[in-house]
Amino acid sequence: MRRMVLIALMLLPLAAFAREWKIDPARSALTFTGTYQDEKFEGRFKRFDAKIDYDPADLAHAKFDVTIDIASVDTANTERDQALPGKDFFDTAQFPRAHFVSTRFRKSADGQVLADGTLSLRGVSKPVTLTVKFVPSGSGATLDVDTTLKRLDFGIGSGDWADTSMIGNDVAVHGHLVLLP
Repeated sequence: MRRMVLIALMLLPLAAFAREWKIDPARSALTFTGTYQDEKFEGRFKRFDAKIDYDPADLAHAKFDVTIDIASVDTANTERDQALPGKDFFDTAQFPRAHFVSTRFRKSADGQVLADGTLSLRGVSKPVTLTVKFVPSGSGATLDVDTTLKRLDFGIGSGDWADTSMIGNDVAVHGHLVLLP
């Protein structure tokens, strides 16, 4: 009997950690929506990696660590796709990756899960809050996150491109991750 109690006590710390998930890159997406001359356009990053430790019942131990290959940007517009990696926008030669790391998870007054963290993009690090929607499905799950960034906070669009009447400052970002055990 003592032995079983000892084993149970040893396993308790293991239960205090959020579940580690793998992403299915073929079914996951990191997208954004911006405006150019008051017309919406959508884009995506073709390559990103995410380390997700998450259990909705254990937000204190949840962690997101996401790295994005900025040069993999695709907006389905050749002219825009050639301009975005340049110095006026992402400057991928100097800043090839963006990185988001969560610092804490909390519930809002309406019960929505929020992930606070730091986004480092184009050499600038700023606090960012993601809304989180986690849906279990069989042995896997889906994880959807959303936020809105101010592109000028990160120095994206310099010179004439800093004019927000030409390119909107708000950029909606959405991540849809298919998670595997």
